Amino acid sequence: MPLANNIRIAAIRSVIAEFLKARLNDKLEKLGENDPKRLELATQFESHTWIADAARRVAQIQAVTHSLKAIHPDARGANLYAAPQSLPRHGLVGSHCLSDDAAIDVVGNAAALDVYKFLRLTHDGKTLLELAQASDPDLAAALSDDTEQAQAWMKAFAGLVEPRGTATAHSLAKQVYWLVEDDPIENTHFHLLMPLYASSLAHRVYQTIQDDRFSDAAKAARQARFNKELHDRDDHEYRDLAVQKLGGSKPQNISQLNSERGGNNYFLSSLPPRWRTRELKPPMMVDSVFPRFAQRKPVRELTTQLRRFLEIDPSKTMDTRDYRDQLVDQIIDELYDFAGEFRVLTPGWSSDPRCRLADDEALWLDPDRAMHDEKFSAEWHRMEWPAEIRRRFAAWLNEAMGDKLPMGEVEHRHWSDELGHDQSWLARIDRDRRRLNEYAK
Repeated sequence: MPLANNIRIAAIRSVIAEFLKARLNDKLEKLGENDPKRLELATQFESHTWIADAARRVAQIQAVTHSLKAIHPDARGANLYAAPQSLPRHGLVGSHCLSDDAAIDVVGNAAALDVYKFLRLTHDGKTLLELAQASDPDLAAALSDDTEQAQAWMKAFAGLVEPRGTATAHSLAKQVYWLVEDDPIENTHFHLLMPLYASSLAHRVYQTIQDDRFSDAAKAARQARFNKELHDRDDHEYRDLAVQKLGGSKPQNISQLNSERGGNNYFLSSLPPRWRTRELKPPMMVDSVFPRFAQRKPVRELTTQLRRFLEIDPSKTMDTRDYRDQLVDQIIDELYDFAGEFRVLTPGWSSDPRCRLADDEALWLDPDRAMHDEKFSAEWHRMEWPAEIRRRFAAWLNEAMGDKLPMGEVEHRHWSDELGHDQSWLARIDRDRRRLNEYAK
């Protein structure tokens, strides 16, 4: 055998050996020095033994580009592997837009996903899976000295991308019956379509958005934009981005790529633009936004309704408390929407010298300023401002009830608690905290 082949075979064996050693060490770290399972594990991770087991278990997983479990975790129909270069070209964004090196997903028994990690090992720019598909003789020699055994293993590994069984639908899968002939009464004149989740495309979208939002280069471009400076990279924004969690606490049960994303799948907003009669302007030269909030028509109507109800001194019953709290909850909903409108403004607007807002209101209404203002970020994460906003809201609502009603500390505390327990208020603070923490990484 030529020297070059021997060197290449040794290099492939070294890649495999390092992989098995790392996985063995991970498991040994969880055991005591004298644990009898250590010897058993060492035997399991011997190259010949582990590869033979992997070749058996590879049948439990399947490489796919379009998966079913993302549609419903209990669906049991077929999945699809369609290489991007094999798909027809057209003008819409789809899996055909992906390059040949697009991430391939894996579905099946989550306990066998280590086999896929093994097949993703690379040598000289090629994965072991690609070498197996090409029946590479050096891979065969690296796997086993028994040529027949090595060929059988490579065939098993190469089968990872092969379809499993016949194309089948499932009652939990999305299904569309498409009329392909003329008679809509005749069942046989329909063709069943089962749309699958474009997993490889979804992963590329996720990677792109993550890079645009959190990479060092994106942060530098965003800072340059804030400073009104030129930068080589464009600054991308994704308004009203939604995240769908798949798989709950076990995202690996959906697929390998879903596990790598922590179950997160991005959805771009498809809503039409909202019509605005006039441009929203930041609150300049004012100490508080609550007077502006009070001028909104729905807020005026709700506070008037609440004031008139309390002025009749209703009986202290459960129905009275429920009606009162219902009106307050609607006012809080208006406050939530009011605060959200300021998010269309360029982050950092509160740093304008003309802005005289109390610091707590600036922290509340301009949270993304924390992405480029360290002092502001420290104040925001100190999380003292939510209690101050609750206090300001309660004081404003007390005052809005007018002079006829004896509004005092008890009512102030109640309004404050209502806002503090509001789920939308809490969820927005939590989302902002997680988003700012992820940005800071």
